[in-house]
Amino acid sequence: MESVGLQPELRDIFLCHAWDDRRGAAAELNDLLEAAGVSVWFSEKDILLGQPFMREIDRGLAKSRVGVVLITPALLERVNNRGVSDKELSELLARDLLIPVVHETTYDEVRRISPLLGSRNGLDTSADSMESIATKIAELVALDDELERV
Repeated sequence: MESVGLQPELRDIFLCHAWDDRRGAAAELNDLLEAAGVSVWFSEKDILLGQPFMREIDRGLAKSRVGVVLITPALLERVNNRGVSDKELSELLARDLLIPVVHETTYDEVRRISPLLGSRNGLDTSADSMESIATKIAELVALDDELERV
Protein backbone atom coordinates (compact mmCIF):
# COMPACT_ATOMS: atom_id res chain seq x y z
CA MET A 1 0.00 0.00 0.00
CA GLU A 2 1.20 3.48 -0.86
CA SER A 3 2.20 5.67 2.08
CA VAL A 4 0.12 8.74 2.83
CA GLY A 5 1.54 11.87 1.23
CA LEU A 6 3.73 10.24 -1.43
CA GLN A 7 3.59 11.63 -4.95
CA PRO A 8 1.77 9.23 -7.28
CA GLU A 9 3.79 7.77 -10.13
CA LEU A 10 3.16 9.05 -13.64
CA ARG A 11 -0.13 7.69 -14.98
CA ASP A 12 -1.35 7.43 -18.54
CA ILE A 13 -4.86 8.71 -17.75
CA PHE A 14 -6.57 10.97 -15.25
CA LEU A 15 -10.20 9.87 -15.13
CA CYS A 16 -12.46 12.84 -14.43
CA HIS A 17 -15.99 11.84 -13.39
CA ALA A 18 -18.88 12.87 -11.20
CA TRP A 19 -18.94 11.56 -7.63
CA ASP A 20 -22.31 9.92 -8.40
CA ASP A 21 -20.68 7.79 -11.14
CA ARG A 22 -17.74 6.52 -9.06
CA ARG A 23 -19.18 3.04 -8.48
CA GLY A 24 -20.98 2.73 -11.82
CA ALA A 25 -19.82 3.94 -15.22
CA ALA A 26 -16.55 5.45 -13.94
CA ALA A 27 -15.54 2.23 -12.17
CA GLU A 28 -16.43 0.24 -15.30
CA LEU A 29 -14.32 2.49 -17.54
CA ASN A 30 -11.42 2.43 -15.06
CA ASP A 31 -11.49 -1.39 -14.90
CA LEU A 32 -11.66 -1.75 -18.70
CA LEU A 33 -8.78 0.69 -19.22
CA GLU A 34 -6.61 -1.06 -16.65
CA ALA A 35 -7.42 -4.45 -18.22
CA ALA A 36 -6.16 -2.97 -21.53
CA GLY A 37 -2.85 -2.06 -19.88
CA VAL A 38 -3.52 1.64 -19.26
CA SER A 39 -2.47 3.12 -15.91
CA VAL A 40 -5.34 5.23 -14.57
CA TRP A 41 -5.53 7.81 -11.80
CA PHE A 42 -8.98 7.13 -10.34
CA SER A 43 -10.05 8.84 -7.12
CA GLU A 44 -11.82 5.74 -5.82
CA LYS A 45 -8.54 3.85 -5.61
CA ASP A 46 -5.96 6.63 -5.42
CA ILE A 47 -7.24 8.76 -2.55
CA LEU A 48 -6.71 6.93 0.71
CA LEU A 49 -8.76 7.56 3.82
CA GLY A 50 -7.56 10.60 5.71
CA GLN A 51 -5.86 12.24 2.74
CA PRO A 52 -6.82 15.80 1.70
CA PHE A 53 -9.22 15.22 -1.19
CA MET A 54 -8.52 18.32 -3.32
CA ARG A 55 -4.75 18.14 -2.81
CA GLU A 56 -4.69 14.50 -3.92
CA ILE A 57 -6.73 15.38 -7.02
CA ASP A 58 -4.22 18.15 -7.74
CA ARG A 59 -1.35 15.66 -7.44
CA GLY A 60 -3.18 13.20 -9.69
CA LEU A 61 -3.72 15.85 -12.35
CA ALA A 62 -0.04 16.83 -12.23
CA LYS A 63 1.09 13.22 -12.62
CA SER A 64 -1.20 12.18 -15.51
CA ARG A 65 -0.40 12.48 -19.21
CA VAL A 66 -3.91 12.37 -20.71
CA GLY A 67 -7.28 13.50 -19.40
CA VAL A 68 -10.42 11.45 -19.94
CA VAL A 69 -13.70 13.07 -18.95
CA LEU A 70 -16.63 10.71 -18.45
CA ILE A 71 -19.51 13.02 -19.32
CA THR A 72 -22.78 11.93 -17.76
CA PRO A 73 -25.85 13.90 -16.66
CA ALA A 74 -24.38 13.89 -13.13
CA LEU A 75 -21.07 15.36 -14.35
CA LEU A 76 -22.85 18.08 -16.31
CA GLU A 77 -24.81 19.01 -13.19
CA ARG A 78 -21.63 19.12 -11.10
CA VAL A 79 -19.82 21.25 -13.69
CA ASN A 80 -22.80 23.60 -13.98
CA ASN A 81 -22.85 23.98 -10.17
CA ARG A 82 -19.06 24.55 -10.04
CA GLY A 83 -18.27 21.42 -8.05
CA VAL A 84 -15.01 19.48 -7.88
CA SER A 85 -15.54 18.13 -11.41
CA ASP A 86 -15.63 21.72 -12.69
CA LYS A 87 -12.22 22.39 -11.15
CA GLU A 88 -10.76 19.21 -12.69
CA LEU A 89 -12.29 20.09 -16.05
CA SER A 90 -10.75 23.59 -15.99
CA GLU A 91 -7.26 22.11 -15.73
CA LEU A 92 -7.93 19.33 -18.24
CA LEU A 93 -9.25 21.75 -20.89
CA ALA A 94 -5.82 23.41 -20.94
CA ARG A 95 -4.20 20.17 -22.11
CA ASP A 96 -3.54 19.16 -25.68
CA LEU A 97 -4.89 15.67 -25.11
CA LEU A 98 -8.33 15.52 -23.51
CA ILE A 99 -10.74 12.78 -24.48
CA PRO A 100 -14.44 13.26 -23.74
CA VAL A 101 -16.50 10.10 -23.29
CA VAL A 102 -20.20 10.93 -23.54
CA HIS A 103 -22.41 8.48 -21.61
CA GLU A 104 -26.20 8.70 -21.21
CA THR A 105 -26.28 12.28 -22.52
CA THR A 106 -25.65 14.09 -25.81
CA TYR A 107 -23.05 16.43 -27.27
CA ASP A 108 -25.82 19.08 -27.50
CA GLU A 109 -26.19 18.90 -23.72
CA VAL A 110 -22.42 19.02 -23.28
CA ARG A 111 -22.13 22.13 -25.49
CA ARG A 112 -24.93 23.80 -23.53
CA ILE A 113 -22.94 23.45 -20.26
CA SER A 114 -19.38 23.60 -21.63
CA PRO A 115 -18.85 24.77 -25.23
CA LEU A 116 -15.08 24.16 -24.89
CA LEU A 117 -15.56 20.55 -23.81
CA GLY A 118 -18.27 20.03 -26.41
CA SER A 119 -15.88 21.19 -29.13
CA ARG A 120 -13.43 18.34 -28.40
CA ASN A 121 -13.55 15.25 -30.58
CA GLY A 122 -14.51 12.35 -28.36
CA LEU A 123 -16.29 9.06 -27.95
CA ASP A 124 -19.92 8.24 -27.23
CA THR A 125 -21.39 5.14 -25.60
CA SER A 126 -24.50 5.51 -27.76
CA ALA A 127 -22.28 4.63 -30.75
CA ASP A 128 -19.69 2.30 -29.15
CA SER A 129 -19.66 -0.05 -26.17
CA MET A 130 -17.66 0.92 -23.10
CA GLU A 131 -15.29 -1.97 -23.97
CA SER A 132 -14.71 -0.58 -27.46
CA ILE A 133 -14.12 2.90 -26.05
CA ALA A 134 -11.55 1.59 -23.56
CA THR A 135 -9.76 -0.19 -26.42
CA LYS A 136 -9.67 2.99 -28.52
CA ILE A 137 -8.28 5.00 -25.60
CA ALA A 138 -5.65 2.32 -24.91
CA GLU A 139 -4.60 2.43 -28.58
CA LEU A 140 -4.30 6.23 -28.42
CA VAL A 141 -2.19 6.04 -25.23
CA ALA A 142 0.09 3.46 -26.89
CA LEU A 143 0.45 5.67 -29.98
CA ASP A 144 1.21 8.69 -27.78
CA ASP A 145 3.92 6.59 -26.03
CA GLU A 146 5.48 5.75 -29.39
CA LEU A 147 5.43 9.40 -30.52
CA GLU A 148 7.13 10.52 -27.30
CA ARG A 149 9.97 8.05 -27.90
CA VAL A 150 10.64 9.36 -31.43
